Amino acid sequence: MLVQNLGRTTSLLSVSAVAVLALAACGTDSAAPASTPAAASESTVAGTLSGAGASSQDSAMQAWIAGFGEANPQAAVQYSPDGSGAGREALLAGGVQFAGSDAYLDEEEAAAAEEVCGPEGALHIPAYISPIAVAFQLEGISELNLDADTLAAIFRGDITVWNDPAIASQNEGVSLPDTPITAVHRGDESGTTKNFTEYLAAAAPEIWTEKPSGEWPAGLPNGENASGTGGVISTVTATEGGITYADASAAGNLGTVRVEVGGNYVPVSAEAAALAVESSTPVTGGNRPAADMAMQLDRDTAESGAYPVVLVSYHIFCTGYEDQETVDLVRAFGDYVVSEEGQAAAAEATGSAPLSAALRERAVEALETISVRS
Repeated sequence: MLVQNLGRTTSLLSVSAVAVLALAACGTDSAAPASTPAAASESTVAGTLSGAGASSQDSAMQAWIAGFGEANPQAAVQYSPDGSGAGREALLAGGVQFAGSDAYLDEEEAAAAEEVCGPEGALHIPAYISPIAVAFQLEGISELNLDADTLAAIFRGDITVWNDPAIASQNEGVSLPDTPITAVHRGDESGTTKNFTEYLAAAAPEIWTEKPSGEWPAGLPNGENASGTGGVISTVTATEGGITYADASAAGNLGTVRVEVGGNYVPVSAEAAALAVESSTPVTGGNRPAADMAMQLDRDTAESGAYPVVLVSYHIFCTGYEDQETVDLVRAFGDYVVSEEGQAAAAEATGSAPLSAALRERAVEALETISVRS
């Protein structure tokens, strides 16, 4: 059975696994390493698996779909990157067989999952771990140092120009313009927003007084909104002085923020995100099966070299499906995603941090608990 405590004693990610990410590509052209024809011909998994959810993991998903399809020619996976909230809603409505989400089900959602998934509810499997980049567009500037209080003030609309003393004091020697700041947030319900606001609320509680949420707080005085990861990145790319938060794989040529942690400024990287995730603890409360792997992250960590603006994106499956064919398909796809091969495919496509061997093993054990509903 799955060991339930994912606490500090077990490293969730190996530094050696993430070290290779310096060579990772940023496109989606490279999928998982090719399976041998013999392996593909031996596969008996068949059918079509439907999913929807987080746009942050869409590039990784395309690599997973390609690799899984090559190894299982009678099976197919369809995924619509509509946002984490939309994915969870679709799963709870019975419209898809799994959801991709940058946020785990809250207690109300976990209870609602019993209606579509059976009495054990839904199961979270960590699939994609990536830092959230705070990305900006300022000509001639590729990196800035900012602490949590300053970031919170920027996204609240309290700091409105780039040469504000709070920014300048952390970036000596950088010629900051008096360009107005345009803070761009997600307009759709988003797991990335939930993770980012969790960070602001934990690391800058005196400034960011709003509760963490997948929906951007209403009534804040500044900013623009756009739908999806691609939407916010496109808006900032086209807006001198723009700033947003998005999965690091999508930041492209935008400048990025080095976040202050424990008195030092930490650049965005998969390795730094891995250090932050190592201190996570299991989520409790609500109807959660014993094998569930939802994680609570330490957003205000002071650990040297850790980058706490990070998301753990899940595949949320039902614990029970109507027939064995669907169970076999779900397990096979889940196994591929968390496998060393599947995680390498995602890392190559996006620069994400591969799951550690220990976490992969726990994920496989959790997937084995999925069964036919009685």
